[in-house]
Amino acid sequence: MFAFGNPASASGSPLRVVRDDERDVNQARRVMGRLQGAGYNVGMPRLLIADDHPLFRAALRQAAAAVVGRDIAEADTLPAAFEILEQDTAIELVLLDLHMPGANGLSGLAALRGQYPGVAVLVVSAHDTPAVIRRVLDHGAAGFISKSAGASRIDEAITAVLDGGEWVAPELAERVRTEPGEAGDRQLAARLASLTSQQFRVLGLLSRGLLNKQIADQLNIQERTVKAHVTAIFEKLGVRNRTQASNLLHSLDLSPPTL
Repeated sequence: MFAFGNPASASGSPLRVVRDDERDVNQARRVMGRLQGAGYNVGMPRLLIADDHPLFRAALRQAAAAVVGRDIAEADTLPAAFEILEQDTAIELVLLDLHMPGANGLSGLAALRGQYPGVAVLVVSAHDTPAVIRRVLDHGAAGFISKSAGASRIDEAITAVLDGGEWVAPELAERVRTEPGEAGDRQLAARLASLTSQQFRVLGLLSRGLLNKQIADQLNIQERTVKAHVTAIFEKLGVRNRTQASNLLHSLDLSPPTL
């Protein structure tokens, strides 16, 4: 269960959604801190930055290092991020840009949440309107950082999410809270989350207009396996054909922000 914190508190603390087990997580982090202070080699949380702009990745890395250390993975495309997550199961958090090769809006977030549900996602984007932030949260992100945020805000957000909460900038908290969001977003997010990793890959290729044989060749599986996946996708998404399935995925598209 989540509960929004008070964005208008005297301390000016950011909006956070606190999970029931946050107290246990915080205690564990304090224990780790004491062990590190005593000289024990305790691993820091692993983080992946997924953004196609090298300078912004560098800025994020510098800010994040204060929280998680310097052992930070980087990817400049969504497929590259998937490859890293497949190989490095210790990653706990992804800082994700909404617009990068392989992702156009919320589709990258949906793919990450669907294929790696145990990894938290903190969206970092110039798309910082309350409506977009509401959609980001409805599709399973643990928080949102504007690309105009300073290092201290980035540190606050990373710390909050690693502690098991959600984070949104305090000045946007109330507007995001009251934003009605896009009709059907939460239901669509739940349906997409029901897909297996391979089914989500099939859906992505299907939405690009590929035929079953082409999908089979790309995924190195048999065509009858693709057909079985397509049938399961239709059933889980509540659609009747490939066009309807593609339209659902494309409903997650967002126009690139004007910078």
